Amino acid sequence: MSMLPIAENISKNIKLLREARSITQDQLARAAGIPRPTLANLESGGANPTISVLAKVASALHVPVEELISPVHAIGMLYRSGELPSRKRGEVIVKKLLPDTVHGLEMERMDLPGGARMVGSPHRPGTREYLSCESGAVEITVSGNTWHLEPGDVFVFRGDQKHSYTNPTGKAAIAYSVVVFGSS
Repeated sequence: MSMLPIAENISKNIKLLREARSITQDQLARAAGIPRPTLANLESGGANPTISVLAKVASALHVPVEELISPVHAIGMLYRSGELPSRKRGEVIVKKLLPDTVHGLEMERMDLPGGARMVGSPHRPGTREYLSCESGAVEITVSGNTWHLEPGDVFVFRGDQKHSYTNPTGKAAIAYSVVVFGSS
């Protein structure tokens, strides 16, 4: 006899979350303030828990109740090359590195052909930008001052200033930009 979908979700989610935290049923039951047999019943799919019990278990696992009753989330998500959005700014290809929106953060990869230049847009006040040169060479000009980056170098600057990126060589360069936005 198969379990009801919600009971199955609760069973699988609690077990996955508990094991991911390397805690025993007894430890989770104590943290949640419920009897261990109740937790064992939840994990077996044989329980019909009250909202109060689910709330206690969710709190002990530091997740919302919805995460216990929702279908099991994938452990990870693979995004193949070309699946994330990219855009071309002049000769430079700028590719998003994060598939999800992360509040206050943006990460992009820049492919700069030899001699390419791209003007950046000043961000809101309080923004910090981190530019890392992966290969080739990149020059960053911020408010009229220029710095030359080689592979492995990282340059940090206030992102609310005028800035531009240049590949001063004839060979392709790759750089990564991480922008941490200031509060608005």
